[in-house]
Amino acid sequence: MNVSLTPELERRIAEKVESGLYTTASEVVREALRMLFEADENRTRLVGKLNAEIQDAIHQLDRGEGIAGEAVHEEAMRLIEAARARP
Repeated sequence: MNVSLTPELERRIAEKVESGLYTTASEVVREALRMLFEADENRTRLVGKLNAEIQDAIHQLDRGEGIAGEAVHEEAMRLIEAARARP
């Protein structure tokens, strides 16, 4: 595989190698890719969790378990005012 990098990326990879943290540019790139794939997996897991929570909330609303928007607004305003009143 052949990969083209910008001069800025090449410089930054070289800095990592020069720091002694990595012995080769390939190690830097492998670590960066490992971190990218890990972040992708975490993002996918988070999206799945959020979608499940949204579905749960929709089912709660369908069962009539929701709270009226006006009541939520009033409670939020009460909490904001209480926070502002604290020294």
